[in-house]
Amino acid sequence: MRPIITPAESARLDNASTEPIETLMERAGFAVAVAAAEMGVGYGDRVTVLAGRGNNGGDGYVAAKHLADRGAQVTVQSLGFPTGEHSPARKAGTAAVRGGVRVLRLGEPEPTDLVIDALFGVGFRGKLPDEVVPWTELETPVLAVDVPSGIDASTGETAGAAFSADVTVTFQAAKTGHFLGEGPDRSGVLRVVDIGLGAPRAELMLCEAVDAPSPVRDRRAHKWSAGSVAVVGGSPGITGAAMLATRSALKAGAGAATIVCAASLVPVYAALDPGVMAAGVGDSYWFRARDVDGVLEVVERYDVLVVGPGLGPVDVEFVEGLMARWEGPLVLDADGINALDGVAALASRSAPSVITPHAGEFARMSGEDASYQAAERLADKTGTLVLLKGSPTFVTDGVETWAVTTGGSELATIGTGDVLAGMLGAFIAGGLSEDVAARSAAYHHGVAGARLAKRGTVMATDLVDEIGRP
Repeated sequence: MRPIITPAESARLDNASTEPIETLMERAGFAVAVAAAEMGVGYGDRVTVLAGRGNNGGDGYVAAKHLADRGAQVTVQSLGFPTGEHSPARKAGTAAVRGGVRVLRLGEPEPTDLVIDALFGVGFRGKLPDEVVPWTELETPVLAVDVPSGIDASTGETAGAAFSADVTVTFQAAKTGHFLGEGPDRSGVLRVVDIGLGAPRAELMLCEAVDAPSPVRDRRAHKWSAGSVAVVGGSPGITGAAMLATRSALKAGAGAATIVCAASLVPVYAALDPGVMAAGVGDSYWFRARDVDGVLEVVERYDVLVVGPGLGPVDVEFVEGLMARWEGPLVLDADGINALDGVAALASRSAPSVITPHAGEFARMSGEDASYQAAERLADKTGTLVLLKGSPTFVTDGVETWAVTTGGSELATIGTGDVLAGMLGAFIAGGLSEDVAARSAAYHHGVAGARLAKRGTVMATDLVDEIGRP
């Protein structure tokens, strides 16, 4: 787990540090110089450091001196030399000049092999100065210090021109703006360097492979002890959604998985895949409130209920009736979420519940625009684990929030959400707690999508097979 912090927390760490600012600046600037060297800067290469007046600029001056010592031709284009006799940034600038670095007033772009953006730190808001804008339009590689200038380090949003970095070196912890808004597209490769500021208070936690375990079967497992999942869904025209979720549950390790659908659709599913069980309830193509008893009778022996994939235009009373009477873990997805009348039914459940909305479903259900903060409020209000799908995906119980960054736009394909719902159901049935299962399913779903995208276009049917690969 790696923490992701806000700009306010970054400022708190700076203020609370017992290390001299000069020491911290030297460590930061040296890390930037190392990153530049790793990008290929060596003897004779031209480097332009764009420096602001504050500590971010000070980091740039330190990097400039180290790169000049390496033999690079370094020029600093400055918004203004740091002021204040005892200013650490001014001392760094003076040391750079003494080391042979040329310092100029920021002007028009000049030919260079690398631009180091050390203009503004995490406190930047608003628009870039006009004289900076032409520099953002170069095709030259860019190394950003802390956050690309023009980006709000809190939200990742821009109010005009901004740098798009190839590499961003940030200090102590990644910032929320690196993962929100335009941040992921403009930060490039993100490198986090510990410069000795101490342990941060995380706003979010970045989910990595070590944070995303998969269930492990006992040697003596049989199909029911390995975890069982019932998927309640499927209706005319969208039968594939429930099939994708159910096959995904099996691929993700469930020992048994069944589609619970309207009785008239059972022959359809039998023809689609003989390896997937289907159980019919009711006398219509869609579930009605009167079918709750029948569904509960079918799913009685299952560990986890996934409600929603391809469910279609069901009665609110059907979904909320299942939620009220099913006493095991519940995953609510797609049409199951859309059927809710507000969030009262979620709040009234005592058994574990996970919802998996995308932004539109979240807004309709909660009345708020989708964000990790809104997801935290919903989770806290209802006692429900929220998996808010997007880029990144957020998983929160209202107290602890994880950002999952695997996968990408290749997953913006119909049916991939059904695959995720089935995986999540299987991971819970396999013994993982709901919070671990949710972030693990989202993580591995993204990994499978990214891996598949390297071979071609991602389709949900192919994604089902990919999640089962080691």
